[in-house]
Amino acid sequence: MPSHTPATNPQPLRRLLGYARGERRAIWLAVACSVTNKLLDLAPPFLIGMAVDVVVEKEHSFLGRWGVPDVVTQLWILSAITVIVWVLESLFEYWLGILWRNLAQRLQHSLRMDAYSHVQRLDLSYFEDRSTGGLVAVLNDDVNQLERFLDGGANDLIQLFVTAAATIATFFVLEPRVALIAMLPLPFVIWGSLAFQRRIAPRYHDVREKAGLLASQLAGNVSGIATVKSYAAEPFEAARIGAESLDYVDANRRAIRMSAAFAPLIRMVIVIGFTTTLLYGGVLVVRGELSVGAYSLLTFLTQRLLWPFTRLGQVLDLYQRGMASARRIFELLATRIAVEDGPRPLAVANVRGAVRFDRVTFSYVPGHPVLRDVTIDCPAGQTTAIVGSTGGGKTTVLKLLLRLYDRGAGTCALDGSITLDGIEIRDLRLADLRRSIAVVSQDVFLFHGTVAENIAYGLVGSLDGKQLASVSHEAIVRAARLAEAEEFIVRLPKGYDTLVGERGQKLSGGQRQRIAMARAILKDAPVLVLDEATSSVDNETELAIQRSLATICRNRTTLAIAHRLSTIRHADRIYVLDEGSVVEEGTHDELTRRPGLYRTLWRIQTGEGAEPGVEAPVVR
Repeated sequence: MPSHTPATNPQPLRRLLGYARGERRAIWLAVACSVTNKLLDLAPPFLIGMAVDVVVEKEHSFLGRWGVPDVVTQLWILSAITVIVWVLESLFEYWLGILWRNLAQRLQHSLRMDAYSHVQRLDLSYFEDRSTGGLVAVLNDDVNQLERFLDGGANDLIQLFVTAAATIATFFVLEPRVALIAMLPLPFVIWGSLAFQRRIAPRYHDVREKAGLLASQLAGNVSGIATVKSYAAEPFEAARIGAESLDYVDANRRAIRMSAAFAPLIRMVIVIGFTTTLLYGGVLVVRGELSVGAYSLLTFLTQRLLWPFTRLGQVLDLYQRGMASARRIFELLATRIAVEDGPRPLAVANVRGAVRFDRVTFSYVPGHPVLRDVTIDCPAGQTTAIVGSTGGGKTTVLKLLLRLYDRGAGTCALDGSITLDGIEIRDLRLADLRRSIAVVSQDVFLFHGTVAENIAYGLVGSLDGKQLASVSHEAIVRAARLAEAEEFIVRLPKGYDTLVGERGQKLSGGQRQRIAMARAILKDAPVLVLDEATSSVDNETELAIQRSLATICRNRTTLAIAHRLSTIRHADRIYVLDEGSVVEEGTHDELTRRPGLYRTLWRIQTGEGAEPGVEAPVVR
């Protein structure tokens, strides 16, 4: 089974109850408040019945038989009890609101953090198969939808059960004949509710799926707004969003159509029980077989019992929305972790940095290997470069070193061995492995924050949960100077405190690249990985980066992928990849002296042109 398929089909309610085990005390307190609040809420019909009994029976009323013959005193007692009941009911309503809402917030936070932590542990191929917006919809919208159910729906279900139990018990104590008739609609109400739940569940699952697709499209469009504008594609994208939004509206409409029909249908069933109580109970009063006070109480209780069932549809509606969201959350949590943590700790300070790929074969899709029997040796403290044509597998080498892919990750297949200081990297703790490697890629990602925060991010793996502000400003400035970034940073409106914008959009490509370089310098890892770090910068920026690299690569293991061969000509060893295989290796001088792919690339980039009879390779 592919690792990205959920291990099981999770039962959302059972899993949710499992999550709530640590909140048992809070749950029992919340349930107790809900039950007490509803019992107090049911008290007014009893008080009304007793008041009618006092007015009709006077000294022979229920209170009169308990030793309070004066009618006015009886009414005063009932008034005092009424005030106490209303005050207590209000207090318990306040407490249950706090308890249930805080419980919902805590469970929401726990679920979101567990889901997000789980997502962070998934291999890179998982994200390549899914949209960012869809994942955000699960982590945010679905968790919030579940919170809405926990916030009010759970209390409503409990109070509905308490209402039914208390009212039915009262009916059978006072007048079993009326009770049997008044309860006739209940089986039909319960059956209708269960049937409704079964039929509405797939519709709300469809609603959540459509919500995820819409969120995915919106996230993609906002991220690519510059491209949308440059192609004048606003009307086209508006139409695409409109189509996704209409699909979401249609999915909701189908669910709403069924949901809206529930309450009116149940109401028609309920009116039968209420009318029967009104009629048959009245006949019993006329015959003298039932007191006026008891008749008043039963009439009020019938409404209190049956009327809340009209809201059952709304509660079940909220429940099904919550369970549809919970199912998506738990399906995400059930996704298998493909890149497992290794058992062996590694002290970064003791890492020499010797990296070796030994007969590595790798494919993203079965039957289509990207690397074929690749062996690359990167001695400690030396610079090793990898060059080649487009699609040769250069970047894949670096992703495997970081264990962004692994054996059995999705459809990926990996054979061979990758070692750091002679230790198989699969045996190392992931955090220790990745702390030992600093990366500067061509696609620089800057977080929405200040320049200083983005540079300080280089140390985030060793901060043990501390804030980026704990990184000393002096260390940040020193890293910026080594990356030759300080000159442009101090010219920014707020210097190191300037916000860079989402993905660093307020900065140029060269400026982003130098900040990424400063981030790697601050990390000071024993292994430095450069993934075409100068491919998208101008000549001046490239020279600045080269000067920085001359300093930071000294006595440090450096693995560099390069587009411009001039940037790696001084590497200790150069490997040439073509169609996933190592076709040449040697120093720059050795490779340019003999015919081959490297010499062809070098002649093209220096303006000499391809040698006669040699097809020019595709480079990037």
